[in-house]
Amino acid sequence: MKRVSITVDFEPDCPPYLSSTFRGVQEGAPALLDLFADAGVRATYFTTGEVALKFPAAVRALVDGGHELACHGMTHTAFDTMDATSARWEIEESAAIMRNITNVMSFRAPYLRFPDEFLPLLEAAGFGLDSSQAKYKRSYYRAHPDTSITRIPASMTSSVLRLPRLIRDRWLLALSDPVVLFVHPWEFVDLTKEKLRLDCRFRTGRVALDCLHDVIELFRQDGAVFLPMCELMESSRTA
Repeated sequence: MKRVSITVDFEPDCPPYLSSTFRGVQEGAPALLDLFADAGVRATYFTTGEVALKFPAAVRALVDGGHELACHGMTHTAFDTMDATSARWEIEESAAIMRNITNVMSFRAPYLRFPDEFLPLLEAAGFGLDSSQAKYKRSYYRAHPDTSITRIPASMTSSVLRLPRLIRDRWLLALSDPVVLFVHPWEFVDLTKEKLRLDCRFRTGRVALDCLHDVIELFRQDGAVFLPMCELMESSRTA
């Protein structure tokens, strides 16, 4: 049985292009919560400390909805632009904010860029899972150091989920277990007229929400089971 995790990078709008606005958190996130509730799917929300401080009610809503709260750094700054002191602050500060709300064990770096030399910082901060790698990036296939942290990469970039069904579905069903998909709340706001890269603005808004619904049904009809990342971590350790 294929295991699928739907994850949400809970962050400012389309960073770094629109990162001073939060329409995704304010407008896209409620519709996304409704979709998950209707579909009976528990997701993992990789949340920045900035979002948790600015929008505590939105974070409380996802926790109350049965979803996993996870860490996405403090300011959505790329970790490969930081020194160790800055990276430690980003990890420890955001972890402390999240853990004032609920237990948090999962981490994902912004832009899926996380230098291996910072893995001990995650270990020291008590994280058990890292999803900062991506199977569609060449860096995933390089040698990496041993770590006590379970590393489960993202399977496919988020814009693929917004492609037309004839292109998308066969591609998704060919992904190997476990399948880790991610979306952003800003994708569920109409950004088609914004001056953004095509992959950030095409088929955003209501059509993106419909696409995600269809993707969930696609995997369900294929017999998949949906798990938040913390449960995916446990099933991977006992497999």
